[in-house]
Amino acid sequence: MALEWVVLGYAAGAEAIMLLLLTIPGLDPLRKGLITVTRSLLKPFLSIVPFCLFLLMDIYWKYETRPSCESASCSPSEYLRHQKSIMKSQRNALLIAAALIFYWLLYSVTSLVVRVDQLNKRLEKLKARD
Repeated sequence: MALEWVVLGYAAGAEAIMLLLLTIPGLDPLRKGLITVTRSLLKPFLSIVPFCLFLLMDIYWKYETRPSCESASCSPSEYLRHQKSIMKSQRNALLIAAALIFYWLLYSVTSLVVRVDQLNKRLEKLKARD
């Protein structure tokens, strides 16, 4: 596996772990610090979007330039190599989709958690005033 795919896999994994920690109930003491860390990481993680677009173009270029194995003169090893190439492209496309979806979910969940905290503080302030 090429280095760029490893990096994208680690980034998607980190996003998934942060998303899991933000959404698991009962981790309220940990959640406040995690929200701060996540909000500070959202801007650097935004670089995943152009990186994924670059990797998507890489898949497209490899798809366009890969040798076809349509004829009967195709040897079993060429056919196997052709099938592996297709499977790698599909796997990498799924990795790109997962990284983008995890980023979007992380952004949305972080915004929602921050908004809920703000509304809870406002509610407590209104209750204390009455």
